[in-house]
Amino acid sequence: MPEDSKIILNKDDQKLGTIQIAPRVLEIIAGYAASEVKGVSKMYGSFANSVGELLGRSDHRRGVKLVNDADDLIIDVDVYVEYGMSVPKVAGQIQERIKQQITLMTNLVVTEVNVHVKGIIAPQEDQQVDPDNLFGEDKDDGGSEEE
Repeated sequence: MPEDSKIILNKDDQKLGTIQIAPRVLEIIAGYAASEVKGVSKMYGSFANSVGELLGRSDHRRGVKLVNDADDLIIDVDVYVEYGMSVPKVAGQIQERIKQQITLMTNLVVTEVNVHVKGIIAPQEDQQVDPDNLFGEDKDDGGSEEE
């Protein structure tokens, strides 16, 4: 969908003028909504998104694609799910949350929310490093070997 196309919010009542919203705004709303669901580890993005985040530019449209075809509003979301979470449950919550937030904030009706789980992220284990024993070597008590 081209960036310059707009979605008209008030098709029925235009006495005072029209209200238009850019598709990227809907993508940002969907990205926030999806990332707030418990069990979503992170959103899937391109290499450019990853580099942008390293430079301090967060893109909340990351992993979200919007298709506006006639009266159909279709949203595709790419996510990573935390290990141990029920994938169908998390995906269903993402769908409901996105539909709810788009409707609440824009009064638009979302036709479809397609969730694409790109992977599972395992929890990171805390590594304990002993500053006196950086390489994990065994300490000898006496320092001499017996034969």
